[in-house]
Amino acid sequence: MMLEFFENLASGIEAKLKSDPQSISGRKLFALETVRLGARLYSGKEKISWCGVLAPFDLLSAMDVTSCFVEFVGAMLASSGGVEPIIQAAEEHGYASDCCSYHRAVFGATIQDIMPKPDFLVATSAICSAGLASIESLARINKKDLFVVHVPLGTHPDAVAYLAKQYRELAEFVGRQTGQPLDPERLRQATELTNQTRDLMVEVFNLAKEVPTPARRKDLVNFGIVMALFLGTPAAVRIAETYRDEFALKVKEKTPGIKNEKIRLLWLQNRIQFNNPLEQLLEDEFQTAVVADELNDIFWEALDPGDPFPGMARRTLGAPMCGPAEQRIEALVRLAREYQVDGAINPCHWGCRQGTGGRGLIEAGLREVGVPTLNLEVDCVDPRNYAEGQLKTRLEAFIETITLRKQAARV
Repeated sequence: MMLEFFENLASGIEAKLKSDPQSISGRKLFALETVRLGARLYSGKEKISWCGVLAPFDLLSAMDVTSCFVEFVGAMLASSGGVEPIIQAAEEHGYASDCCSYHRAVFGATIQDIMPKPDFLVATSAICSAGLASIESLARINKKDLFVVHVPLGTHPDAVAYLAKQYRELAEFVGRQTGQPLDPERLRQATELTNQTRDLMVEVFNLAKEVPTPARRKDLVNFGIVMALFLGTPAAVRIAETYRDEFALKVKEKTPGIKNEKIRLLWLQNRIQFNNPLEQLLEDEFQTAVVADELNDIFWEALDPGDPFPGMARRTLGAPMCGPAEQRIEALVRLAREYQVDGAINPCHWGCRQGTGGRGLIEAGLREVGVPTLNLEVDCVDPRNYAEGQLKTRLEAFIETITLRKQAARV
């Protein structure tokens, strides 16, 4: 079922791009590579690894492993519109309804035998403890070997050395699992592609900061977190380059992503993965643009192609959510200033202890720099817990408050 779903999506996008090459855009290429990844995961022809969010996907790509974080499948199931019976199946087998629905969706898909079988699994102790527990459970269910990356706190030299050592051990583990040891030249090539992608994404995000932003409503949704899966590949470079050229042209021609942009928002952590009208409402009724995403951020330096492991470690350790709340708040304040936002939306995803636990501290931190925050109680994957009327009312009140503040500031 899932293989056919992804293959049909890929064929449809490919046919449209072939029939109208002028319609090629960054978003379409991004969507195409995303569904191609889904098809590879379900093809039965690839070496498959289920991973934690912070796994070094460019290392795995260099070793010919098709991989993704497990939450990717939860999000894709939600976007397909068929996630409810899958989550229900997990709950009927004892998975609590108050745990993260990304993971309930994955377990439901496993129970219903619609998850691709992994060859091995790679867990990370950060940023999500539920993700670590889920991958440990999936390893037991599938009777497959598991490598756990223990992510320390801080970016001091000892922490970097400790994590870099684990990434070298991970490469050895993957080599044993696949029967193909790491090729240093392949790793160098993958690292150079990662660096090219990084530099292009910096340009993309800098262009998105323009007032008005050149980004359309859906252009950068889920962009940063999913692009991590393509690091180390030519596809990542092509996607990022296309986005860069597209945004640069719009900025040059003064073509806004949203007409009459009046309000600019920062979106925290999770997007709502199933179809909903909230962002369309913001654009159509309030000329409001979500110009910045917390996960659309390059916070890491280029890697050394000769020895990328320390750089991979620093990339992991520098993730704003991979540390104390103060580190995340500092990153959010920086984004709020760089993108000149008027407010922030924090969808407090049900069952996400980490994502929801810091809401008070985040709200206070952004308030100190004049950025109000709207905390939305919403399940980003399970539409059964979606109260559209209530959420629309709260959004409207929040935008009205920002509008009045901006009007008062002009007086």
